[in-house]
Amino acid sequence: MIRIYDYWRSSASYRVRIALHMKGAEFETVQVNIAPGADEQFGEPYRTANPQMRVPSVEIDGEAVGQSMAILEWIEETLPGPSILPSDPVKRLQARAFADTIACDIHPLNNLSVLKELRTSFGADEAAIKCWYHEWIRRGFDALEQQVATWSAERFLFDDVPSIAEIALVPQVYNAQRYDMDLSAYPTLMAVTEKCLTLPAFRKAAPTKPEA
Repeated sequence: MIRIYDYWRSSASYRVRIALHMKGAEFETVQVNIAPGADEQFGEPYRTANPQMRVPSVEIDGEAVGQSMAILEWIEETLPGPSILPSDPVKRLQARAFADTIACDIHPLNNLSVLKELRTSFGADEAAIKCWYHEWIRRGFDALEQQVATWSAERFLFDDVPSIAEIALVPQVYNAQRYDMDLSAYPTLMAVTEKCLTLPAFRKAAPTKPEA
């Protein structure tokens, strides 16, 4: 059984859940509450298991290995089921680049640890935090919308089925909506997101707050 250390509202964890459901894999999640004030990622035993103290991580042979994009590659390499990468090498490159724009350029700048630093070290109030959050999504989504402007509604972004691109996109849209961002400037990204959310793998992976 695959064990994933997860937080229900983490977009990085959301990516991994989508990929596992796309593969039809059975897995269990161990919730690590990273919400401010809970901060379970900093406590034992998770701090010892994953010194980076982030989610998600996957447990392999008793060792927790983190970084969602690396975990997605591991899922692709080790699990049967539909591929999360397009078959065409150029499309595969484009899909990876699309996903990394989100995972490397947008998401890290809006991570909880960054927002906490803005509050504590720079005195940012909630209005400033929201402005910061929106700005980095806007910069990334402006580029991504242009990249896929010729998208055909008959397909997904880079193939006939969702790929690593949609796996990264859908959680980032969820984050943007949580922070009340107007996404009307991104009709293609939103149309693809809505199409994905009709699929069982994406619906099953959607953030659902665990019962207390």
